[in-house]
Amino acid sequence: MKFFVNFLSIFRILTAFAIIFTIMLNRPWLTFILFALGAISDWFDGFLARKYKCCSKLGGVLDHIGDKLLVCNTLIMLVLMTPVWFVVIPVIFMIARELYISGLREFLGTQKIEMPVPKARFSMGKIKTTLQMIAIAAFLLWFAVFSSVTTDTTNRAIFYLIYALPKIGIIGLWAALVASIWSAFQYTITFAQKLKKVK
Repeated sequence: MKFFVNFLSIFRILTAFAIIFTIMLNRPWLTFILFALGAISDWFDGFLARKYKCCSKLGGVLDHIGDKLLVCNTLIMLVLMTPVWFVVIPVIFMIARELYISGLREFLGTQKIEMPVPKARFSMGKIKTTLQMIAIAAFLLWFAVFSSVTTDTTNRAIFYLIYALPKIGIIGLWAALVASIWSAFQYTITFAQKLKKVK
């Protein structure tokens, strides 16, 4: 089971790079399907690891890398596809947040002090990641549905989706930004506490 859980994380890492090429090759439905599978695997491997108690340090690292690559790679491509301020601004700040937290961890690592990811089921970091994935999925589905529209399309549900999905995506991005800032603040407090151990 531990091998399968780690495989899901590796799958997410590979998916993060595959999405770049599917977007460049203008395959919106394939992009959405890959991202959806990657997002589902994030929940699934965590569920299996907890249920079968097969957590490991390697698995934790792979899971962390997979999550960051899947989200950050897709957010960057999203900015290239929709270069408008209400998409660009939250993406820039969220990626900056990831670099900031990585910097804090790297410094503590040089002092042989760990700053682990909070294990709470509904930690702000997990809420942030969930909101990011919902927002990205909404945008990718919007691109996919929009690409299927032709002059002969009369299905009202499709037009409702085209109208609603980008709004869900934008709201999700800004909600994720709030969660990112909140989470960064929590990490900063933890960092300050651990910094007292540095001689």
